[in-house]
Amino acid sequence: MDKKTLEEYEEKKFEIKKRLLEFKEKWHTSDENVFAELAFCLCTPQSKAKNCDAAVSSLAKNKILFKGNAKKISKALASKVRFHNNKANYIILARKKLMPGIREKLQEQDVYFDMPKAREWLVKNIKGLGMKEASHFLRNTGFFENIAILDRHILKNLKKSGVIKQFPKTLSHKKYLEIEKEMQDYSKKTGIPMQELDLLFWSRETGEIFR
Repeated sequence: MDKKTLEEYEEKKFEIKKRLLEFKEKWHTSDENVFAELAFCLCTPQSKAKNCDAAVSSLAKNKILFKGNAKKISKALASKVRFHNNKANYIILARKKLMPGIREKLQEQDVYFDMPKAREWLVKNIKGLGMKEASHFLRNTGFFENIAILDRHILKNLKKSGVIKQFPKTLSHKKYLEIEKEMQDYSKKTGIPMQELDLLFWSRETGEIFR
């Protein structure tokens, strides 16, 4: 058993559970907040989460996120988010597909409350979302049971904990599911729920429990 991880979890458990409750509550706030979370997740590949959060928060506050064209969104992302032109286009495509009424439209999908199936639907239907980003969006809107957000922080700690033997050079769909299964097994062994293990590992690398 990973004694260090268990001790660290006990120290951070309250804060982690509090953050997850905030994620669950977000779904019940507004369509705008849920869409802003989707835009944030579309921006995160190869960009720092804090930068993406700042950029999308500014876009949402100024309503450009909900009414602006791709050029305006791209300009606002440019200083903080890599591949800002592509990501601006992804945001526009997602907005056309899901807004207004993102929560209702997602709930209309028969699979939406089955997390692995909901993730597959998002990957297939929302351009710019891979397995990691779709998992991230689901987690950040309160749908997080038994799925993993396999970013570099999580993969590094899975290797450090002996869950995986080596850091994968690429993450194919098949490889993602294989590593996710290994993380699920580790979660059961430690008794730390997947969503809490994710935030624990992330905070270990970044120094905070963010999103």
